[in-house]
Amino acid sequence: MIRGLLFDINGTLTDILTDEENKEIYRVLSNFLIYQGIFLTPDEIRTLYFNLNKEQRNSSKEKFPEFNVVDIFEKIIAHSASDYTKSLPKKKKKWLGQICAELFRASSLFKLDLYNDVKKTLKKLKKKYQLGAVSDAQSAWAKAELNAVGLLNFFNPLIISGDYGYRKPDPRLFKKALKRMNLSADEVVFIGNDLYRDIYGAGLMNMRSVFFRSNQGDHTFTEARPDYVITQFSELEEAIKVFESE
Repeated sequence: MIRGLLFDINGTLTDILTDEENKEIYRVLSNFLIYQGIFLTPDEIRTLYFNLNKEQRNSSKEKFPEFNVVDIFEKIIAHSASDYTKSLPKKKKKWLGQICAELFRASSLFKLDLYNDVKKTLKKLKKKYQLGAVSDAQSAWAKAELNAVGLLNFFNPLIISGDYGYRKPDPRLFKKALKRMNLSADEVVFIGNDLYRDIYGAGLMNMRSVFFRSNQGDHTFTEARPDYVITQFSELEEAIKVFESE
């Protein structure tokens, strides 16, 4: 019996486009940090960001390492703090890494929409099933983005990889979701757009899966075996009905 549904977010629910190579990101951050007593050129910020990101992942002992964006910006701030930075109010200094992470994402974001029929379909499914989400993302970004598209209150639990230091297809993220839902793997269907991270990952937990062939994600990983494939989100209802009839 199906009692719960677990969703990937970006590329499955949200049609999102970001560009971390956009020079405007680093110009905005450079200008913002002037007001915090930190003087770094846009190129210096870019280099620090990507180097620290790589360093985090390379130093991790995890098989599928994930970075922490707030930690990266806290390190950039600590690396370049002046006496003026150190004199800032404690509350401001506490939140400065988070603010920089949000500003970084806001400057890199070019599109944030729902795929067709996502909200309508979720409203129908929520009446009958527990809905949760497991996303390779950063909490500094994911919650605000879900709120922006009107989906934040749809999912309990909301498991974000950046909070744990590892990402899908690591089975532990799926296990955390199942434990919080108080459901077993055979009672839950996972819906995702990436054959490797989502469908293969769910398969490691022996969860049934629906592959949403959206405009994003890995569509080529041949070891993944989705139980159902959809090309429009509205088709998800029919997929669940098929599972229920088995």
